[in-house]
Amino acid sequence: MVMKEEVKKIIVLTSPCAQLTSAYHQCFNKWYSEKFLKGEWDKEECVTEWEKYRACLSKQLPRFDFGSLTMIFWHISAGL
Repeated sequence: MVMKEEVKKIIVLTSPCAQLTSAYHQCFNKWYSEKFLKGEWDKEECVTEWEKYRACLSKQLPRFDFGSLTMIFWHISAGL
């Protein structure tokens, strides 16, 4: 039986943006642990990785019908 976390990993790994996601998260985590937590930061860190990741997401997200999903969640939360 596939567990919830395993499904998440499969989705992430098969995502068209998976490599860009990983590159951004690695850069962010390094910046956060090595600089931000020590009071040092540069707003330009990870910008290249973020821009590539965001561009990929912008291309992928229109495939999903978020309007329908929003209505479903609204009905669920309203108890309809």
